[in-house]
Amino acid sequence: MATASSKPISDQSDLSSLKGQLPLIGLTGGIGSGKTAVSDQLAKLGAGIVDTDLIAHLITASKGIAIPLIEKQFGAEFIDPDGALNRSKMRSLVFENPEARKALEAITHPLIREETNKQAMRLAKEGVPYLVFVVPLLIESGTWLGLIDCLVVVDCPEETQIKRVMHRSNLTRNEVERILTAQASRQERLSHADMVIENQGSLVDLETGVQSLHQKILQIQKEKTSSS
Repeated sequence: MATASSKPISDQSDLSSLKGQLPLIGLTGGIGSGKTAVSDQLAKLGAGIVDTDLIAHLITASKGIAIPLIEKQFGAEFIDPDGALNRSKMRSLVFENPEARKALEAITHPLIREETNKQAMRLAKEGVPYLVFVVPLLIESGTWLGLIDCLVVVDCPEETQIKRVMHRSNLTRNEVERILTAQASRQERLSHADMVIENQGSLVDLETGVQSLHQKILQIQKEKTSSS
């Protein structure tokens, strides 16, 4: 865990400039694991939350900054009548066509990274005790593990994930299983985890786990600060 610093937060729009200024926490988990439920509770406890999935939805919503680029690359048929990305059509395409996935990521990833940096810098300057980056494909990205100070994995059985996503997103079992196949395995995520939040019980159980996580992060940071 990085030590706290009395130096002012830099205006440099690069997350690496925040190393040592405050703890940088990565939060990940498979689809349907409950990342949003955990980050929402951490936000209530005062953490600064940067959700890259929400950013991805923002830039591909109606009039989002990625829409003109996506339309130019893929055609108007991938844009809904309201001007937002046709997610189901794009999902089908990128699952079948790796080159299409790369083309989409070449558009969206730089925009997501830019907005992630902006939000992180703003929250750091506001004085949050630590930053939480909610990244669904954190392990798969190959870049986040070298940036964060601590990786938290939200975990639950795969069957629980499938049922949650089918209910939440009105997807078929086959569609959810295809998404799971494209993500890191449960075992791979857990092998990288510094801390694990179990999310297969009640909401009270989850709240207790998040409270414990919050206190651990604050305590580790306090110990690092006192020893520096």
